[in-house]
This record gives sequence, C-alpha cells and structure tokens, in this order.
Amino acid sequence: MKQELLFEVDEGVALITFNRAEARNALTFGMYQQLADHCNEANRDEAIKVLIITGDGNRAFAAGTDIAQFRDFQSAADGLAYERHMDSVLSTLETCTVPTIAAITGACTGGGAAIAACCDLRIADRSLKFGFPIARTLGNCLSNASLQRLIWLLGAGRTREIIFTARLIEADEALAIGLVSALLETPQEVLPQARSLAEKIKSFAPLTLKATKQSMQRLRDQGHAAEDEDLIALCYTSEDFHEGLDAFLNKRKPQWKGR
Repeated sequence: MKQELLFEVDEGVALITFNRAEARNALTFGMYQQLADHCNEANRDEAIKVLIITGDGNRAFAAGTDIAQFRDFQSAADGLAYERHMDSVLSTLETCTVPTIAAITGACTGGGAAIAACCDLRIADRSLKFGFPIARTLGNCLSNASLQRLIWLLGAGRTREIIFTARLIEADEALAIGLVSALLETPQEVLPQARSLAEKIKSFAPLTLKATKQSMQRLRDQGHAAEDEDLIALCYTSEDFHEGLDAFLNKRKPQWKGR
C-alpha cells in the first residue's frame, strides 16, 4: 500500500513529503497525525538539525484537507473536534525545536497553507498559489489560533482581505510581502534550494536558533510581557557559547553541540 506521507533523515536534515501527487497532495487526517508524530520525533532525535516539508510532484505543496474527510460531518461536535485536532497538529509543528522549511511548489491552500505558515522559512517557485479560498469552497472557517498565525505572518488587513475575497497570493506578491524568502523559477529548483538552505542552517548554533524560535512564539502570544530570562540564561551559560567565543578569538570554526 502506498505511503501517503514519507519521512527520511539524511545527515541531520529530515524531509517530510506529502505523497499524494495524484490528489494534489490533499491531506487526510492520518497525514496530519503523521506530520505531528514526525515533528515530535525531530524533537527527540538530537541528530536532526533541520526539518524540510514538501509535496510530491510539481502541481501542489498541499491543496488543503481532502474533502472526502468531511463527508460524515453532521454536528457542531464534528467541526469542533476537527479544528481542535488541527490546532494541536499545527502547534506541534510550530513549536518543533529545530528550524523548519516549507519547500513549496504550486498550490498551497487551506490546510497546506496553514502548515506552510507554521514553518520558520518558506521558499517557492513561480507557480505558487497561497491562500484560504474557503468562502467559495467549503464554507467553513478558521480557528482563532489559525487566524492569529496568519495575522502575525501577513498582517490583519491582508489576512482579512484574502479570506473575504477568496483570492490566492501568487509568487511576486509572496516575495514582496515576505511570505516567502526565496522565489525560484521552476518547481525542480525548489527542493534542492531547500536542501542547500538546510545545510547552511544546520552549521549554525542550535541553541541560538531554538531560543529565537521560542522568543518569537512568546512575543506573538504574550506581547512585550513575554518572559525571556530562561532563554538568555540557556544560551549564555551553554557550552556552545564558550565554544563560540574561543573559536572566534582563535579564528577557527566552532563545533556546536547544542548544549
């Protein structure tokens, strides 16, 4: 039986691939759970330094949740359970302790767009179409948590506008507003560029990256009242800080240990 989600690790870089190209990588409930499970695996495995998420084929990163998953929905309880599960999965991805990269080709909509929005970095090619066209498709809505993530990423005005008009953000706009950090000409270039970026990131101090991720999440959720002393202490009392200092003074490359 074909695996709908693939997971592999190569020299510190983990790769998750949505493997339903024939369905534009539409996501089943099982795929969402596997995504969360592999994020937790990345948290436990010290050998994993960076996580890349991509979709098979050139047509889509992920074109939302597979509509067939909703056929049995009858009550408010069904919708509430779905959104709670989505929030749990997306929170697990967002709080993954290693840097995450979304390597996007083609359609990145609905649940796929929500996943990409939770990643630390996003790169795409010119076929990108990003958004939540639910006002003209299913007629469902996003949870507060999902809206908050989009507002932090895109701003309240643009978030409201793309949902109210059901339009999709395309490549040039995505680059101009910082939704993606790199724009490639063809789909074939995206994953190699993501791998190159991951190689660069994995050579950097992991505690610096971890502290930055956690600080930004706290600032989004708690504003200026967010605590940071534990993260400052983590970095400044670490072996890596002293290693970085010694390496800088002796003009050599630091050997980071993540502790």
